[in-house]
Order: sequence, then C-alpha cells, then structure tokens
Amino acid sequence: MFRSTLRGAAAAALTVALAALTVSCGNGADPKAKAPSASSPAAASSPGSSPQAPAAASPAGTGTPAPAATPTAGPTASSLSSTPPELVRDAFAGLQATLNDSCTPGNCAYFLGRVYDELHRLDRAMKADPKGPGHFPEPIALIVKLDKELGGDRTFENLKKHQNTLTGTRDEINTWMQDHPDDYR
Repeated sequence: MFRSTLRGAAAAALTVALAALTVSCGNGADPKAKAPSASSPAAASSPGSSPQAPAAASPAGTGTPAPAATPTAGPTASSLSSTPPELVRDAFAGLQATLNDSCTPGNCAYFLGRVYDELHRLDRAMKADPKGPGHFPEPIALIVKLDKELGGDRTFENLKKHQNTLTGTRDEINTWMQDHPDDYR
C-alpha cells in the first residue's frame, strides 16, 4: 500500500511540475485557471492526458490565493518571423503536380480549387523569397491579373466560369518558371 501511495504522490508531483513548466514556457494556457490539487484524482493524470496549470499558492498564512502570473500572449512577431518562408521550388512543385489533372465529373471542384490554391501558394513564396518579388515579375503579374478577373470570388461556380483563365495562368507560369530554372532552384 505504501508503494501505491508513493507512486500516486510521485505522479501528482510530476503532473504539477510539468504543468508549471508548460505555463512558464508560454503555451498560451490561461494562468488563472485553477488546476486540481496534488491530492485530487485529476492531478494524477492518466497517460495521454494533458496536465493543467498548477493552482497559485497562497501567501504564507493568508488563506487567499497568490496573484496570478501575467499571461503570455502566444507567439510573438519575432518568433513567427523565425519560421522561414516556403521555398519557391516547393510551391512550384505543388503547382506542377496539377499539370496532369483535369476537371472531371466528381473532381472538378477539387481540381479548380487546388489550382487556385497552388497558384496563391506560389505567389506567397515568390513574394517572400530572399531575391525579392521583383525577381518573379511575370508570374506575380499573371496572378494579379487572374485575381482581378475572379473578382475575389473563389466559389466553384466562379472558378468553373473562369476555368480556362485559371488553367491558362497555371500553364503560363509553368512555362515561365521552366525558362528560368535558376530562379527557383
């Protein structure tokens, strides 16, 4: 019996320690949320369950909880900017993967939506490329022209109506990129 009590206490202590570490690392959890006490069944979490933030300890002898720590605000601009942008070559490969597909019954909405998405994925990658958006003037201009024609309407009906423009833009960009292999490798 002593061993099971010791294991339970160790599991509860570990859960509280992990919860404190999670909160101190700024996972965005609400620090005001009260965690179960170390003796509660919820504190001895089962495998696969996530620990909660520990309860704030009361100042010595007051019987009231200590003030909550200042909440963390989630990812900062500096942490987001450390994520490198997608490479142009990877985005271009996604666009090329649509070349052998077509608008068939039961697949047309998916196909047109994917071509649209891949064009815009490539557009974002080209604009974020270290060489700068000026390095990809023609593809970016073709996507701007497509967007004007679509008028911001990405519905299947509108994509179907402009299917030739959509696939034509894809094909023109593919040709341009093939003629400029140094620009994306």
